[in-house]
Amino acid sequence: MGVQMIGRRSIFVAVAVLAISACSRGGPNTAFASSSTPTSSATAQHSVTPASVNGAALRLVLASTGNAARYRVRERLMGHDFDNDAIGETKNLTGAISFDSNGKVIRETSKFTVDAGSFVSDKDRRDGFVRGRLLEADEYPMVVLVPTNVRGMAIPLPTTGSRPFEMTGDLTVRGVTRPTTWNGTVQFKDGTVSGSAATAFTFNDIQMEQPRVPVLLSVADTIRLEINFNLVQQR
Repeated sequence: MGVQMIGRRSIFVAVAVLAISACSRGGPNTAFASSSTPTSSATAQHSVTPASVNGAALRLVLASTGNAARYRVRERLMGHDFDNDAIGETKNLTGAISFDSNGKVIRETSKFTVDAGSFVSDKDRRDGFVRGRLLEADEYPMVVLVPTNVRGMAIPLPTTGSRPFEMTGDLTVRGVTRPTTWNGTVQFKDGTVSGSAATAFTFNDIQMEQPRVPVLLSVADTIRLEINFNLVQQR
C-alpha cells in the first residue's frame, strides 16, 4: 500500500540527504532554479584526486554519525478515513564538499552518495518495491548529489551560532540527473557543521509516473525530501 508513492519519495529523500549535507558549510554562491530539465547522469560521477582536495580552502566531510535522509509523501489508503505520510529513511550516507578561498563550491571534489537499497519504512513490502522496482538498486546502487552552489555561509566559518542557507546541486537517481534546490538551517559548534534541509518537487519533475494501485485512494503529487547532516572539517 502506497509502495510506489513511497518509492519515489525514497529516491528523493536519499538524494535529499546528500544535497543538504553539502550545503551546510558553503560560501556565498549564486543558486540556480530547480525546474531545469533532467540530463545525463554522467556529470554527477567524478572521482576526487589528492591534488584537487589539497587545493581547497575548506573541505567538509560527513561524520560517521548524525546523518539521515528521508522521503515523505501524503497518501490515503483504502479503508482509512484520513491521509497518512509515507516515510522512508536511511543513514547510509557518505561524501564531502570543498570550497575555494572565495567560498565557491569546487565541483570536482564535491560529491555525496546514498545507498539506494537502504531506505526503510514501516512496511517491508513497500521497501522491497522501492528498492527493486523504483530505484532499481541492483543496477543503480547509489543516489548521487553533486553540490554546485551554496548561499548563506562564508569562509572562515563561524565558531558558534546558526543561520539559514540555500544550496543547489545536481541530483542523479537511476541514471537521470537534474538540478535541485535545498533550503534549511545550519548550526556551527566546536568545528562541526550540522543542521537540516528539505526540498520538494512533483513526480513529473523527476520523470516518474504517479502511483496508481488498488490499495491507494489518493497520492499527493508533491514529494518532500528531508535531511539531517553532521559535517566536520577535513584537515
